[in-house]
Amino acid sequence: MRKILLLTCLFIASAIMVNAAEIGYGKTFSPQTSQLFKKKNVDPNLPKDSTNWQKYWKLTGVVGLNLTQTSFTNWAAGGQNNANGVIFANLNLAYQKGLHSWEAHLLTELGMMYTMGARPVLAEDGETILKKTNWRKSSDKIDFSTKYGFEFKKTWFVTAMASFKSQYARGFDYAKFDKGEHDMPTYVSNWLSPSYSDFSVGIDWKPKPFISLYLSPVAGRITTCLAQPTRNSDGFVMPYTVNGMRHSYGIDTTTGKPYKADFGLTFKAEVNYTYKNLTVMSTLVLFTPYTNKKQPFGNFDVDWDFSISYQFLKVLNVSLMTSLKYYDQVMITDKNGNTGPRVQFKEVLGLGIGYSF
Repeated sequence: MRKILLLTCLFIASAIMVNAAEIGYGKTFSPQTSQLFKKKNVDPNLPKDSTNWQKYWKLTGVVGLNLTQTSFTNWAAGGQNNANGVIFANLNLAYQKGLHSWEAHLLTELGMMYTMGARPVLAEDGETILKKTNWRKSSDKIDFSTKYGFEFKKTWFVTAMASFKSQYARGFDYAKFDKGEHDMPTYVSNWLSPSYSDFSVGIDWKPKPFISLYLSPVAGRITTCLAQPTRNSDGFVMPYTVNGMRHSYGIDTTTGKPYKADFGLTFKAEVNYTYKNLTVMSTLVLFTPYTNKKQPFGNFDVDWDFSISYQFLKVLNVSLMTSLKYYDQVMITDKNGNTGPRVQFKEVLGLGIGYSF
């Protein structure tokens, strides 16, 4: 938890630093509220009809494709030839007119890696190949949120928010399989397994056009794990325990239901900053239930996504994306065999084709 508190402090500090910089930001929202959308910043060369939507709408973010390839020849230190590709998008669409505002944010990525010489899944005879594992998923994420706000006081909004988190495809853990400790990869995730759907009503404070701080004491979260046995083209079943997977995501297996519902408090902080060809986007979400006996109030689930990208030569983009998670009821087994909640961290540094809005 100390690491989480430290990283939370770093997030708040970064928001303050960006706030202090204020390098000519905030040009597109309505002057009635946060002085977003100032008419003087609309391109005078645009047709009159086209300026209407530009006064109220703003699209920011980055989309791209990162590719990497690694090859070894007589390499004394060892290694496996591989190629990896990740397609990603981090987009934010905002609308503000008068006292009404609406935003939608999508953070998604899907990556595949091909590894030469990867160990296959073998039959009991030790020779017949049941499933090849050269193609492996390297990244998979869906994170969508939307919110509507009504400004009751300058920079303060009564807000309703909804969000959804999951992944596109099946996920496997290959660590023990590659070491020879398991006969096959461990099936750990799939579409809606898990998924997290949040609904809340609260207060959103926007001290600057690129900063949002949202607090809701009326927040609900639905967690699902709908995974079913998976088969390859030969009909081979990847064995796993349904209850074991559900338990690892904090779902009570004694009820027989593939979901759970929690009611609690949530906090969300967002920074969405663009300066010339540089885009910085950061989102921190905290949630704690009121009445869950397995997760006492004050034990927060943490989701923190950060991305920074720079576009050059019009089509090339260098990006750094990180994702930190801590879920108090998600059980993870470490290398020593100890099981419990852990800080999860992922980092993707890439150079590829991209476009920033």
